[in-house]
Amino acid sequence: MSIALIHSRALLGLAAQAVTVEVHLANGLPACTLVGLPDAEVREARERVRAALSVAGFEFPQRRITVNLAPADLPKSSGQFDLPIAIGLLAASEQIPAARLDDYEFAGELGLAGDLRPVRGALALARAAAEAGRTLIVPSGCAAEAALYPGARVLAADHLLQVCRYFATGEPLAEAQALPVGEAWMGPDLADVRGQAQARRALEVAAAGRHSLLLIGPPGTGKSMLAQRLPGLLPALSADEAIDVASVQSLSRAGFDVRRFGVRPFRHPHHTASAVALVGGGSVPQPGEISLAHHGVLFMDELPEFDRRVLEVLREPLETGEVHIARAAHSACFPARFQLVAAMNPCPCGYLGHPKKGCRCSAEQVARYRGRLSGPLLDRIDLIVEVPALPETALLAAPDGEASAVVRLRSEDASQRAVMRQGKPNSALAGKEIELHCRVDEAGRVMLQTALERLGLSARAYHRVLRVARTIADLAGAETIAAAHVAEAVQYRRGLSG
Repeated sequence: MSIALIHSRALLGLAAQAVTVEVHLANGLPACTLVGLPDAEVREARERVRAALSVAGFEFPQRRITVNLAPADLPKSSGQFDLPIAIGLLAASEQIPAARLDDYEFAGELGLAGDLRPVRGALALARAAAEAGRTLIVPSGCAAEAALYPGARVLAADHLLQVCRYFATGEPLAEAQALPVGEAWMGPDLADVRGQAQARRALEVAAAGRHSLLLIGPPGTGKSMLAQRLPGLLPALSADEAIDVASVQSLSRAGFDVRRFGVRPFRHPHHTASAVALVGGGSVPQPGEISLAHHGVLFMDELPEFDRRVLEVLREPLETGEVHIARAAHSACFPARFQLVAAMNPCPCGYLGHPKKGCRCSAEQVARYRGRLSGPLLDRIDLIVEVPALPETALLAAPDGEASAVVRLRSEDASQRAVMRQGKPNSALAGKEIELHCRVDEAGRVMLQTALERLGLSARAYHRVLRVARTIADLAGAETIAAAHVAEAVQYRRGLSG
């Protein structure tokens, strides 16, 4: 009987939990059994490993084999266990020395010829391996992603034989190198948008304070154009934020493009998306759109066309910045500190209030259309802006607005003031932090009281007005919130109360 302990990593949420691959060889009829809650992908590893070992010239043990993936109560998925299972079998049958294996982590899918194929979550795997003080061995196809994590030692291999020679003869494996990170991606330029001065201003306020934004206007007025330009106005990601964004995206089915490291994500789900697609889920939880938009922008066009139950799942993540997914076997927590930007028409036909096209909707149809958005969800949106139809002269005129680079400088300055003062964006202020950092002068207090009485704002909406006013004051370089700042913040709230 021989036992090999090979540490791999099972992805659960953003974390990677250690999984020990135990290989037990016993006398009896040849058979290979995998235990420890493996799913279909992991169970099929038996055939992939058998073929890979045979092609590579190794002997597949003709004995009774039990492969235990511990801990037993954690469901195991994906093909990342192929490589540790193969190494465990070779070590247990003494075809490679097992003395050095305790200092290494393994992850990789095997082809039938022994070639190594990339796996999801390489960055999260490298993060966990570095924290455990181990060296990670992964396929070359995902090594550049794993090497992004600072302090991680990552070795890359193209074939099972290379890994075996490394332990048997000391033949070195290539040290993984992260690809050079290019300049920050700015995206489409705000100067392309004609007119819409109020919407531009709201976009700048949203970028400076990371506030949620709702754009309302007829079709073709530039709502989507404005939303697509928000990432270019946001401050650059910090090193920790860039790692968090890349780690979450590496867990998704689409994987992470290392060339976009440090770029704020912009997610644009279709209005037919389900609640699971939005918040994440599955038998083995996967991140949804709101987590893939972590530290970035989630744009929801045609907001009332989303199923109401889908929209309601946004309420808690908008407040907490994370989403908890519970399943019978286990649960996962994904980060979801995204910036919501939504767009909608003023009515079902889209032309309510249009200067030249008449609206065909009845008052009841308009009310039913707007009623698809619940009060609690609207209460969590900081800014609402009307994006009116432009006259022909504005469309034919030369661009009349500032470029994204200019607006971004002001946004970064205001954002830096907030971080230096309170250590977080204004949109994240809560409880006593609002009282401490959102001080209003006497004239502003009177205006706030009047707004509370006339608009019937809830306590949550009142706090959101204060946070927006704090951002407007930061853009103006003011220490105290003045009446003019309050007036602008309340104006962004009026549409939500109507």
